[in-house]
Amino acid sequence: MQKFTSLTGVAASLEIRNVDTDMIIPKQYLKTIKRTGLGRGLFAELRYKEDGSENPDFVLNKPAYRNAKILVAEDNFGCGSSREHAPWALLDFGIRCVISTSFADIFYNNCFKNGILPIVVSPKDLEKLLDDARRGANATLSVDLEKQEIRGPDGGGVRFDIDPFRKHCLLNGLDDIGLSLKKAEKIERFEAKAKVERPWH
Repeated sequence: MQKFTSLTGVAASLEIRNVDTDMIIPKQYLKTIKRTGLGRGLFAELRYKEDGSENPDFVLNKPAYRNAKILVAEDNFGCGSSREHAPWALLDFGIRCVISTSFADIFYNNCFKNGILPIVVSPKDLEKLLDDARRGANATLSVDLEKQEIRGPDGGGVRFDIDPFRKHCLLNGLDDIGLSLKKAEKIERFEAKAKVERPWH
């Protein structure tokens, strides 16, 4: 998993409450188990018209936000079904950080397992960050995970809390497999001992 230490990039505002995982990546894109290529399906029902052409009114289709790395969203982001394709699609598009006042638990957990930083902020701080994200080409935010701080284009800062273990995993690029591999020597010793003590297994 790619490490997350700090990130500076364009922030796009998604001013919709209760964005569910079907809105993030519609069901027709779930046939694959590959993590790549899903970016084209991200928010497909909002990004594209029925004829397949782009919807020019959707934020990620606007020139200033096509390469957004941060998403500033309304309450209860990632609700609905527990599809891991949702963070895969965000990551494949290039979004590595989502900021909201609240997240659905399963989506929140899946973000950490895929190298995306989900940040919970107060409603007051969200309003400030949404305002920053509305600035078009000047909508640049800097996220510092080590300092647990978001800085806006005007230099103002927003602090955020994060579980220390999750922070450690992101800073070091450790997903569940990575955490297991760090204990490889202990696992091998256990297996070797088990073969001697229980050869019939």
